[in-house]
This record gives sequence, structure tokens and C-alpha cells, in this order.
Amino acid sequence: MTQDLRFAARLNAFKLGLPGKPSLDDLLARVAQVPGMTHADLNFPDHLAGLSPIQAKAALDRHGIGLNGLAMRYYTHPGFRLGAFTNPDPATRRAAIDETKRGMDALAEMGGQIMTLWMGQDGVDYSFQGDYTRMWDDTVSAIAEVADHNTALDVSIEYKPNEPRAFALMPDLATTLLALDEIARPNTGVTLDFCHLLFAGEIPARSARLAARRSRILGIHLNDGYGKRDDGLMVGSVHPVQTVELFVDMIRQGPPGTIYFDTFPDHGGLDPVEESKTNIEMTRRLWSIAQTLSRSTDLESAINRQDAAASVRIVAGALYGK
Repeated sequence: MTQDLRFAARLNAFKLGLPGKPSLDDLLARVAQVPGMTHADLNFPDHLAGLSPIQAKAALDRHGIGLNGLAMRYYTHPGFRLGAFTNPDPATRRAAIDETKRGMDALAEMGGQIMTLWMGQDGVDYSFQGDYTRMWDDTVSAIAEVADHNTALDVSIEYKPNEPRAFALMPDLATTLLALDEIARPNTGVTLDFCHLLFAGEIPARSARLAARRSRILGIHLNDGYGKRDDGLMVGSVHPVQTVELFVDMIRQGPPGTIYFDTFPDHGGLDPVEESKTNIEMTRRLWSIAQTLSRSTDLESAINRQDAAASVRIVAGALYGK
């Protein structure tokens, strides 16, 4: 049922319109204005600046918002611009690993479960800039060390083709699954970001199927875009059919856990509360359609025949009415 879905907010989306430098309480107060928004992701160390993990958890509790997880942000050291886990300087690389371990400790103290690693700074911008083998080995070793730091917590890799680096070390699902295979830790997995998948030239439902086949899907980031960059548009606003196909696959795999809206109302000056309401409404609408399609024997038969014409008619009927 759609009422069983849990939704998490991107906290930084709620900064728009707030004066000065909003506190964690300020941001959570706005999240709490969105009916149905039950959870939030906190960036580490950004959102815990000046706060202990217990104080941050108390802020969440005050506003009735659950902790979906923490996401690492490597901004505290200027050297991280050249890479965190891939940095050529051993001391800077060690600083990134230790920072991540501190994030894991905070996550455990707050009662959370998932640490998300988006390593946008790990990659290259030029040919002959990096030793690809060394960068790969350093990253695999670093993630394994982080995962071993607390085996009761999950560590999830969120891949993206590029930005800010021109070429990310883990730009797509296949590369990420290769890394996870080499990391070989049971408490690791992958976060699928809809925009990142489009950006990587992937079909979201296919990536979900392969990710579940070879690893564990630990996070789902919903948004939309045109496949040229990380647009962070509202759910289903550009690719409703591919969103429904992803939902059908998620329904067949089992409960999806918490769905995180990684959208950017701040880029276009939208009201973040209204934008979040729209994300939830669109997700519920498309999820309900996906539930119907997941039970359709006609659709299953068309897929088995690879009959695109029949599939399009069936899906269009569910989306737009007959």
C-alpha cells in the first residue's frame, strides 16, 4: 500500500528563504511542515557542526523526524578537492578515512543504520593525471576499512558519472558492482539515484535488477532530469514511465525502505515545502499505478514476448486512462 511508504528529505533543500545560516532545528522545522515526510538524511560533518550526535538526534526527535541515515561530505580539508580516498597524499587520504569513521561513530550514536558515500571528488580531470590502478586500490581498501570499523552499520556507495570531477572513479553501476565485489564486505551495498542513473545512460529498472542480483540496494534517491546533468527535478516530471518501471521492479523485490527525495528546489527558487508535497503526491500516484501494473498478466505476457507496442498501450492505459 502507498501509505506504507516512508519518505526522507534532503535537508539542504529547505535552506531557501531562511535568513543567515539556518540551524539544524530551522531546517527540520520546515521539513516537519510537509505532510507525510517522515525522515531526513543528515550530511556529515556539515549538519552536525557545533552539535554532538546526541544533540542532533534530539533535534530530530523534537520535530518528529526520523533519521534515514548520514551522508559523508568531504569539505573539511582543502586537500579533499584533489580526492578523498584517491588523494595522492597518504596523510590526506588517512584524514578522509578517519573523518568517515567519525561519521560512522556518530551514526551509531544516533541510532541510524546507513552511511552513504558519494565520492564526487574522487576521480580525474585530465589524461595522465592519475594512476588508475593505485586510485582504485586505495578506494577499495578505504571502503573496506570503513565498513570494518562497525560491521553493524551499512555502507552504501552512491555512484555518479562526474561532477565535480570530470571523470568519477565510480561512474556507473557496473564499475560500482566491481568495486563492491572486491571490497567483499557483507555490510556494503549501493544507492541508486534516479538522476545519476539517467546521467550514466542507464535504465533505472534494469540497474535496480542488476544491483539486487550482485549486491544490496541500500538507498533509493528519487528525482528526475534530462540525462545531461544532475538536474534534481521533481519526481516523475520528465520520465514518469521509467519511474513507474522502477517502482514495479521495487515492488517485486520487496519493501523499498525509505525513499529519499534528492531534488533541488533551491536551484529554481521553488518553495521547498510545496516541492516536497509534490514529490510525495507524485510518488504515491505513480506507486499506485506500479502496484496495478505489477499484477498485470497482460503486461507480463507482453514483456515476455518483448512486445513493445502492447506494453506501451497497457502502461499508457494505467497512466492516462483508457
